[in-house]
Amino acid sequence: MIAVDTNVLVYAHRGEMPFHEAAKHSLRTLADGRMQWAIPWPCLHEFFGVVTNARVFKTPTPHAQAIAQIDAWHESPSLVVIGETPGHWPTLRRLISAARVRGPMVHDARIAAICADHGVREFWSADRDFSRFPSLTVRNPLLD
Repeated sequence: MIAVDTNVLVYAHRGEMPFHEAAKHSLRTLADGRMQWAIPWPCLHEFFGVVTNARVFKTPTPHAQAIAQIDAWHESPSLVVIGETPGHWPTLRRLISAARVRGPMVHDARIAAICADHGVREFWSADRDFSRFPSLTVRNPLLD
């Protein structure tokens, strides 16, 4: 299963982003395909927070439009939204110890742990910080 990070979601949603077309095409390929794909819940939360934030965008995405975008992704029959499992803490503990995670890096560790617990084989992200978790195969679909 492929999981998608916040930055790919934001690039696909915001037309002014430099990798908009590549991100939009990547998500459309997943959403229209038969192979199961995933978005971690923290990435959906972060997506909403980023695109509606006036400190990030001069003209932020209106509240209703951001919700409509998340609803549209949920309409993909092959999408699975993934979150913490009962075994989340042992996985997260292992990742934060191995990567020597500190401070806000725990957010990425949380996403990596969720992906690990759900058997994600590939995580699509433009964020190189995920390379600190070698058990997670990260690919940037915006550079293909």
